Amino acid sequence: METNAKSSRLPALLRAVLIGRRPKRTLARIVVLVVAILLARSYLVLPIHVKGISMLPTYQDGGINFVNRLAYLRSEPKRGDVVGIRLAGQSVMYMKRVVGLPGDTVAFHKGHLLINGEQVEEPYLQPGCDWEIPPETLGPGLYYVVGDNRSIPERFHEKGKTPKQRIVGKVLL
Repeated sequence: METNAKSSRLPALLRAVLIGRRPKRTLARIVVLVVAILLARSYLVLPIHVKGISMLPTYQDGGINFVNRLAYLRSEPKRGDVVGIRLAGQSVMYMKRVVGLPGDTVAFHKGHLLINGEQVEEPYLQPGCDWEIPPETLGPGLYYVVGDNRSIPERFHEKGKTPKQRIVGKVLL
């Protein structure tokens, strides 16, 4: 008889833990939470999966980060920002670092980034870059983006000018 009492209390306890004492209130909370998550994903943050080695050592291959979609509503991207760039469709994005701003002349000499003819310090890079890229002046609304892993040959790297409209937002974390 004692086991029947324990077994009848267990489902009631399990129900209280999972659903709560007021199922309607719990259901309302779940609905509000799901709507809030969907709105945040649609308008605030967007998950981005890192594939490849172009952002090493800053971001590891296989990692997941979030893009703040509201970061550039009232301001422009700054040099050094890591951004998500939409390529095609809803799910294809690159994660790159902004190194050149509109109006800048961007070049690489012996692996060093030159902006308007002056060398820029990039403490996030590992040594070993030997890129030689001639100067290129950016027009209005264009940004120069490149990955952090510049130890791989320049021809295998996705880099270059991108319009502001393709920049989805700033990468968090």
